[in-house]
Amino acid sequence: MKSLNGKEMPHASFNKFTAHQFQKKLRLNNMEMLEQFKVDDLERKYRFWQRDPLAVLIDSPEKAFQKIDYIHYNPLQEKWKLVEEAENYHWSSAKFHETGEDNFGFLTPISNVF
Repeated sequence: MKSLNGKEMPHASFNKFTAHQFQKKLRLNNMEMLEQFKVDDLERKYRFWQRDPLAVLIDSPEKAFQKIDYIHYNPLQEKWKLVEEAENYHWSSAKFHETGEDNFGFLTPISNVF
């Protein structure tokens, strides 16, 4: 998949890179498991990633904030009740968006994206 500038989309690059790494590791360490990913496909021999896994085009700040809010507030939902405040869920970027503190070392402010 290509972007408008003709370069590969970031998720496609990620999928391609990780698939090659999986294949390399499994070839060296577990051929039996590698065979579980074999596909009858003209474009590839193995498939590690689902095609178009619920892709959603995020083309505006409003859509981005809606998705970020959904992700941040999911651990608070009745079904999960993992924390009382979104910022307290360890695996969430909510704290970063509230305080700027990046415990993961790779988060980017949404203002840098749009």
